[in-house]
Amino acid sequence: MFDDVVPTTRPRVLVVGGKLKHVRKARELGLDVVHVQFPGEYDRGHWPYVDQALLLDYGDIDRLLPLVRALHAAYPFQAAVSLSELGLLPTARINEALGLRGESVETVELLLDKWRMRRHLAARDISPVASAVGRSGQDIREFVKAHGLPIIVKPVRESGSLGVFRVRDQADVDVVAHRYRSLDDVQWAAGDLAFADSFHEFLMEEFLDGPEISVETLSFDGRHVIVAVTDKEVGGAGFVEIGHSQPSGLSAGTLGEVTQLVTGFLDAVGLRNGPGHTEVKLTSRGPRIVESHNRIGGDRINELAEIAYGVDMERYALGAGFGLVEPLITSPRPQGGAAVRFITPQPGRVVEVTGVEAVRADPAYVDLQLDVKPGDEVPPLTWNEDKVGHVIARGSTAAEAIAHGKRLAAAIQIRTEPIP
Repeated sequence: MFDDVVPTTRPRVLVVGGKLKHVRKARELGLDVVHVQFPGEYDRGHWPYVDQALLLDYGDIDRLLPLVRALHAAYPFQAAVSLSELGLLPTARINEALGLRGESVETVELLLDKWRMRRHLAARDISPVASAVGRSGQDIREFVKAHGLPIIVKPVRESGSLGVFRVRDQADVDVVAHRYRSLDDVQWAAGDLAFADSFHEFLMEEFLDGPEISVETLSFDGRHVIVAVTDKEVGGAGFVEIGHSQPSGLSAGTLGEVTQLVTGFLDAVGLRNGPGHTEVKLTSRGPRIVESHNRIGGDRINELAEIAYGVDMERYALGAGFGLVEPLITSPRPQGGAAVRFITPQPGRVVEVTGVEAVRADPAYVDLQLDVKPGDEVPPLTWNEDKVGHVIARGSTAAEAIAHGKRLAAAIQIRTEPIP
């Protein structure tokens, strides 16, 4: 099955899912790379960086594990790693089944299952948030009666602001319950959902007031280092993130509270090594955990950390366990400001796109991605996948980078027309 393997002396990693750049970075670190990927996500661009590939739906654990065992027997690797949400649990299952290092299945499950996480924290009196699981409008009414309005309804699992609703008043209760259940009828693309039963039940939580931030961490044998705190701007009906910036503009006192909360939280869930991305609300009662993941934040947060702090968290995630990257001892000092602004035109059919050349010629420009062209449809902004592009800008400070990012995003004109 794997008789074309050429022996090498390089350490070997199994990379589950993720992007082309992840296997490229693994190779650049000096690793042999075994790659598990969806068939439609693998092409000849991967060939220079991948020694062996296993192409399948890696969410099917019962099919995945026997094949990985056979692959490991013929082509042994020292650890499985994933930098993508869909790959986190399969990776933990692989490492556990093969006796390899990596985060435990229990820790990964705690982070993926928001209801389990809430109960786990409540038992330890960490970040108290009223919550319960429901399946109907009646469940929402009973939760509102107990905890008041507004409340949040969201999937027990999933990420990316998918299926997040705010219940503002009594009239919202049945509307939100119906809208949530209707998500089961959506024709989701492969890879959109991490769990097939995502919308069979929902999590109800008290509404956490105040701004949202995220805390980007790297852990080394249980020692947690804050790499960056990301300030966020949200919009749309589902609290979709439309802008991020680093370094944070929070006061030293607030950052100290947040650091204490997040490091205590990571200890409580048992995270030992690798990246963490923890979302926090700065409420009137103090900072509260929203959710967390044992991966790097999406929405170009790693690129912001590279610009603002000179730290590529993806390289640490891939190489630290092999001794290929020196562990961080303390939090890095900022070297400047970085901001990403997401492009969110009016819904409709795209008629014209202008401004791209001018943006790329701007001194503050770092990166631009546009996923639409004339003739494409722009959906209403309800979750992360509805965003049609982004622009990343740099500045001497975060405030300057934010101003540049907004200016450059505004320069990209996407004219749409209503769809009949």
